[in-house]
Amino acid sequence: MSIAVALHHVTHYRYDQPVSLGPQVIRLRPAPHTRTRVSSYSLKVLPEKHFVNWQQDPQGNWLARFVFPEATREFKIEVDFIADMAVVNPFDFFVEPYAETFPFQYPSDLADELAPYLKTEPVTPLLAQYLAGIPREPINTVNFLVDLNAKLREKINYVIRMEPGIQTPEETLQSGAGSCRDSAWLLIQALRHLGLATRFVSGYLIQLRPDIDPLQGPREVEADFTDLHAWAEVYLPGAGWIGFDVTSGMLTGEGHIPVAASPHYRTAAPISGNVSSANVEFGFEMKVTRVNEAPRITKPFSDDSWKRLDALGEKVDADLAADDVRLTMGGEPTFVSLDDMEGAEWNTSAVGPTKRGIADDLIRRLRTRFAPGGLLHYGQGKWYPGESLPRWAFGLYWRKDGVPIWRNPDLIAPMEGPRSAKIEQAEKFAVNVAEKLGVDAGNVLPAYEDQAHWLLKENSLPGNVDPSDSKLADPEERSRMAQIFQQGLNVPRGFVLPVQRWNAKAASRWRSEKWNLRRGNLFLMPGDSPLGLRLPMSSLQWIPPEDYPYIVEQDPMAPREQLPTFEAGVPPAEPVTQPPVFDDGAQMDGAPRQFIQEQHAGGKGGVRTALSIEIRDGILCAFMPPVEKLEDYLELIAVVEATAEDMKIQVHVEGYAPPYDPRIEVIKVTPDPGVIEINIHPAKNWREIVDTTISLYQEAAHVRLGANRFLIDGRHTGTGGGNHVVVGGSTPVDSPFLRRPDLLKSVVLYWQRHPSLSYLFSGMFIGPTSQAPRIDEARHDALYELEIAIAQIPPKGEKVPLWLVDRTFRHLLVDITGNTHRAEICIDKLYSPDSPTGRLGLVEFRALEMPPDARMSLAQQLIIRALIAKILAQAAGWSLHALGHDAARPLHAAVFPLGGLQGRAVGLETGGLRF
Repeated sequence: MSIAVALHHVTHYRYDQPVSLGPQVIRLRPAPHTRTRVSSYSLKVLPEKHFVNWQQDPQGNWLARFVFPEATREFKIEVDFIADMAVVNPFDFFVEPYAETFPFQYPSDLADELAPYLKTEPVTPLLAQYLAGIPREPINTVNFLVDLNAKLREKINYVIRMEPGIQTPEETLQSGAGSCRDSAWLLIQALRHLGLATRFVSGYLIQLRPDIDPLQGPREVEADFTDLHAWAEVYLPGAGWIGFDVTSGMLTGEGHIPVAASPHYRTAAPISGNVSSANVEFGFEMKVTRVNEAPRITKPFSDDSWKRLDALGEKVDADLAADDVRLTMGGEPTFVSLDDMEGAEWNTSAVGPTKRGIADDLIRRLRTRFAPGGLLHYGQGKWYPGESLPRWAFGLYWRKDGVPIWRNPDLIAPMEGPRSAKIEQAEKFAVNVAEKLGVDAGNVLPAYEDQAHWLLKENSLPGNVDPSDSKLADPEERSRMAQIFQQGLNVPRGFVLPVQRWNAKAASRWRSEKWNLRRGNLFLMPGDSPLGLRLPMSSLQWIPPEDYPYIVEQDPMAPREQLPTFEAGVPPAEPVTQPPVFDDGAQMDGAPRQFIQEQHAGGKGGVRTALSIEIRDGILCAFMPPVEKLEDYLELIAVVEATAEDMKIQVHVEGYAPPYDPRIEVIKVTPDPGVIEINIHPAKNWREIVDTTISLYQEAAHVRLGANRFLIDGRHTGTGGGNHVVVGGSTPVDSPFLRRPDLLKSVVLYWQRHPSLSYLFSGMFIGPTSQAPRIDEARHDALYELEIAIAQIPPKGEKVPLWLVDRTFRHLLVDITGNTHRAEICIDKLYSPDSPTGRLGLVEFRALEMPPDARMSLAQQLIIRALIAKILAQAAGWSLHALGHDAARPLHAAVFPLGGLQGRAVGLETGGLRF
């Protein structure tokens, strides 16, 4: 997408008496080799009585030779042209193999042709000194030129000189300052002395005010700007003439429009000729005006179009509210680094050296923006085949009622910074937590690495290596072994406090016990995952299945009361007494007899969850156990924070995340191949959607994350990552997809009948193997089965079980392998009985690529929002019958007017969205 600009340039001479103008040569027409397309050009000259002859000089530059037969009192030159400012990739070229490394020699035949561009002027003292300081070791040619140009920019200060002529290189080096033409001539002479053919270029420089303001410092230009400019071009075999602008220290781009390129600056002057003597008044005017702006990556809408679109969002909201729809919208936008476009972690790999630190900065900024009292949770995410360890996942949790979950952000350990926590602090921390929970601190157990396992591993090493440098081929295994042996097998890895919610009414809400282990001490399972994931649960005392204390999360449909406020660190009035009994299980010889607690009513079966405290990379990490209810989790968090406050120590909260509960919100930041994915919290109305989306883009930009990149050909495009939109309700029972089972049927059918919805925002990756295949891109019999399924959905108003719509479509909304998560319309979390988090009433639209601009994302969300509003209002009894059952016939061959959307979303087109 380009911006069409009109450049207007006037040079006006007024004389106090009639003068004779000699032949005037004007070089103000864009040269043939300009990369910026010039769609129209006009040159007007006064006096009107003249003869003009257009010609090309030996270098191919356009020049106009004017002859004036009569004396005149004015001489006026007026240039107008329209240029399409499409983005140019200055590095879109290849260099011949023999010239890839500097220094190199031009072949003899090419050197003869380039002889005028290799001609040097005598070396003066300062120029000789400057040339001597340029390294001559073999180096990549392009890198050498880029570095030389940038360093010369730092060496020579740019000044505006109104005096005619060009300084010599000696004068420029001596003063340390020069105009653009002075710096260009210095670079030309330096490169020619280094054996590189270089030419002088004069032309126009157009700089447009950027669509996006910089995060730091002033804007490069406050308004659109143009001026005459000069730069140098170097001839690289295979690439041709490549422009270098010393004034900016960069390569030339679409804003550099050459009018003359010549071996010497004398033959590149914009205007040259003679005039008889007279006093003269000089006038000069230059301006650039935007005449047409196509939607582009950084500005997809004009401000007027966005205002209309925003107003339309409010109208759709009013319709949804009138119908009591209770619709919420969240999403999963993705971002990439603005500073590292080539790194594997920003192209193919899920994790990498910088992603985790950037994500930590981002989640902290989001905490400040959305949830000042939120809890930062450093957990584990997805684990895919072929990955040695699970991915990390950062979560931000906060209460909807505004009560803080975590009050002091200074107690959250940063990713970067001093890390000095000691194992002794971990033990003290676990003991303090036990005391605050009102359980016996003697139940805290040290956790050790398994000596038998690691001694066996050590014995399997070659005899001439040390465990700290095992020479193992696997770097992760090598690092793991070195860390274990450096710490020592007799030093605790951390401490474990068995603790579980106690439903019986007593002084304490929590119960604990002394874990009995066959080997006496608690030895962890081998690995380098957090301590809480390596507990030897199978080594604990056997409990009959009917008595096992399973953790069953609260049903997402169950009603909730108002959350209480937890006062951290308040111990119970008196300790809970639980009569101990000796355990008759097997014990390690010599180990002391251990006690277990007799379980009271409602708690028989023992304790099988634990809070684990360990020191990892110098940070105290508190591994949270699984709990059934959110209230239990919040109480544990309050105790952890109070303990950290008492000990004045920073912590990371990790382990199990809070159980699903509609009384809290959550934002997650996780890694995906090539991107960072953000699971944003749902918004209840259009205004919240706008504020959340714009804020997210802004906060991502502050940590140097963006949603755009440049392709090899210079095209400015999106990242290629997903921007999935998740639709549902504030609670599962509020979800319109569960309250109105016919809604999903209508959405699936409408989407299937309009393939533009599948492909318009999908980017370059479509089809059966993409991340969002259509139904007709999966199994060939899917369409036949889809019509049968649609026929089973009861009409509006009929009461049906909540699972009906989920079970009806779950086998159809899949990809070619049967994976429900990769379907174009994903119902993984609609009403699946597999887990509590599968019964949330959510539907995910996945055929959306991450847009580079927040307004583009909002336009996508508005389409889905308007579609749902329209369907719920009309409740059309659509079927697939009109399309037929032949699987070989593409479903998108049918024509179904999208104009139906306008019944509820009148004005999408006027708002900037066209179908």
